[in-house]
Amino acid sequence: MNDLRIAVLDDYQHVARKHADWHSLRAHVQVFNAAFPDADAVASQLADFDVVVAMRERTPFPADVLRRLERLKLLVTTGPGNASIDIPAANAQGITVCRTGYPDASATAELTWALILAAVRNLPAETRHVREGGWQMGVGTMLEGRTLGLLGLGRLGSRVAKVGQAFGMETIAWSQNLTAEKAAEHGVTAVSRQELFAHADVLSVHIVLSERSRGLVGATELAAMKPTALLVNTSRGPIVDEDALVRALRKGTIGGAALDVFDVEPLPVDHALRTLDNALVTPHIGYVTEGNYNVFYRHAVENIAAFVAGRPIRVVT
Repeated sequence: MNDLRIAVLDDYQHVARKHADWHSLRAHVQVFNAAFPDADAVASQLADFDVVVAMRERTPFPADVLRRLERLKLLVTTGPGNASIDIPAANAQGITVCRTGYPDASATAELTWALILAAVRNLPAETRHVREGGWQMGVGTMLEGRTLGLLGLGRLGSRVAKVGQAFGMETIAWSQNLTAEKAAEHGVTAVSRQELFAHADVLSVHIVLSERSRGLVGATELAAMKPTALLVNTSRGPIVDEDALVRALRKGTIGGAALDVFDVEPLPVDHALRTLDNALVTPHIGYVTEGNYNVFYRHAVENIAAFVAGRPIRVVT
């Protein structure tokens, strides 16, 4: 494997090398720590690599980029799937795409609650005020007796519901295929889409991004929410119309937003969401945990070794 060239992408925290034994591959491994600015940079920077390890959807690989990577033979994505990779185009070009495990399903649910609690108790502002020498500056909101609305009640939404119930919240949910019986299994009341937005004090997004869900939370939905409501999104940015959300936050149509995901990531430095007082933003860290990274990178090394041995594993088709 000595002439094999491997690119490990988007290691923002400079931790990829510590989470797996890359030396066991006896290959040239180059780690990229910063995001590529555009598709041209992706194509030019990765032109000389046989293998690319992508961290989730941080770097897109559409067909036009893949066609320019003539040397690429193996593309490993961390996690079970990657909506930013054109799998059919990769397969047609003879590129094998492999996945890794994703062991810590609770990580994003936990961050969801970190965001909710921080937002309703004004923790960023209160913490900053203490560091600056001040003391109490605002009045927070209690969750008990409030309504938690869940846009999606799958693996993550049901976990978030359970915590909300522990706080004494009423839990309601809607998704296109959710039935009353399925919701009841989690102690949740299934409601209409209109009722979800109208009644939720905290509305948390937990559906998969698809053409059907893109822009699902738009100006109409935001206008239907309570002026005190909090919108939380730890799923995917484009599910929420970002421009409409910024307008709603500026006008006070809703009380606030707590967001871990965005249309463009990393979030542009001049983006309005970085400056709005009623927007709490984190840098897409829902899945960023020691447990997940250990599995992501260890499986990536296993995938590369198996591919070189002619027996690829965890292949995505």
